[in-house]
Amino acid sequence: MLRLILPTSEYKNQIMEYREEFLRNGDVLHGTGGLEKAESFEAWYEKWKQMGDEKTVPEGLVPSTTFLAIDEDHQLVGMIDLRHRLNDVLLRHSGHIGYSVRKSRRRKGYATEMLRLALVEAGKLGIHKVLVTCDKENTGSARTIQKNGGILENEMADGEKVFQRYWIPLTF
Repeated sequence: MLRLILPTSEYKNQIMEYREEFLRNGDVLHGTGGLEKAESFEAWYEKWKQMGDEKTVPEGLVPSTTFLAIDEDHQLVGMIDLRHRLNDVLLRHSGHIGYSVRKSRRRKGYATEMLRLALVEAGKLGIHKVLVTCDKENTGSARTIQKNGGILENEMADGEKVFQRYWIPLTF
């Protein structure tokens, strides 16, 4: 059973190992609240706390909550970031939710379940319609979004890359 939890120092080593695994593999750390730039868990955690509050979020950004996706063995499988609202940049490109799953745990349904759980959290924030985007080439992510009710609105170019914008209506 997968669950989303808030980060704590109990998961410090797993979070930093997650970061290193992604960097070593040359993967992008989507949905990690800037973990790729963090020099330490403590620095990342301080930023995580800032991002969760409208009063302390840095100018130009929106409040967000980054969750850890933990399996039944208390192992970090993935991370998912829920933005509490959209600004112009997020509306055009990134959306409400970003996520990643460690390479060794992909293609096992974790991303689909993580997104489902994050949609429940979005509903708790009063969000009624969630925007999620993915690179057009990332068919796995597109399937994850579609399995959670995502409806393709359009495709947009960002330089040479094309990304897809999906809206997921929340009905709970």
